[in-house]
Amino acid sequence: MTRIYQKGLVEALRLAPVVPVMVIENVADAVPLARALVKGGLPVLEITLRTPKAMDCIRAIIAEVDDAIVGSGTVLTPEQLRDSEKLGCKFAVSPGATGRLLGAGEDYDIALLPGGVTASECMALLEWGYTIQKFFPAEPAGGAAYLSSLASPLPQIRFCPTGGINLEKAPAYLKLSNVITIGGSWMAPKTLVDAKDWAGVERLAAEAAALRQITSAKSP
Repeated sequence: MTRIYQKGLVEALRLAPVVPVMVIENVADAVPLARALVKGGLPVLEITLRTPKAMDCIRAIIAEVDDAIVGSGTVLTPEQLRDSEKLGCKFAVSPGATGRLLGAGEDYDIALLPGGVTASECMALLEWGYTIQKFFPAEPAGGAAYLSSLASPLPQIRFCPTGGINLEKAPAYLKLSNVITIGGSWMAPKTLVDAKDWAGVERLAAEAAALRQITSAKSP
């Protein structure tokens, strides 16, 4: 059973077949980028804490993009988890998991999506109560074939695979019974962001949102 510290996470991740994973360098890009993605049909956004301005970007998007469901990414420490909750993030994503981070997950209301790859890592997270997990880095770790092999022995776990996935590779993941959504960055490439081509981002987001037909065809 999903513990209270993943409350609302399933409902959020089911809103779109793809969660854009963004590394935003310029705060001025944050709001128009988020608006383009949401308008294209991808309302659930992960802003990674990999840049000095990431927290400012999150703050701006939450304040100005009403339909966005914002989460923080690359959360590595309890302090980042705490700060993400204070900012108003609906969820926080970690590429892996540590005892300190999982312990902090019990202290805050924000939904935590920790990462696991091996069967042992996934089982350890399951013991903590994490039935929704990130699978990262998806492609280097074995891709859809590897993830499919975890479905039978670990049917309790649903995954959000991220890392190396693009529009062409996405369907193979979304067809899996143990995948709830996927994470990707291809709909917001640096070339379009640097060019302020928000219409281009919206078009790519719409293409990604059209993958919903795959998830809709799966049994609940």
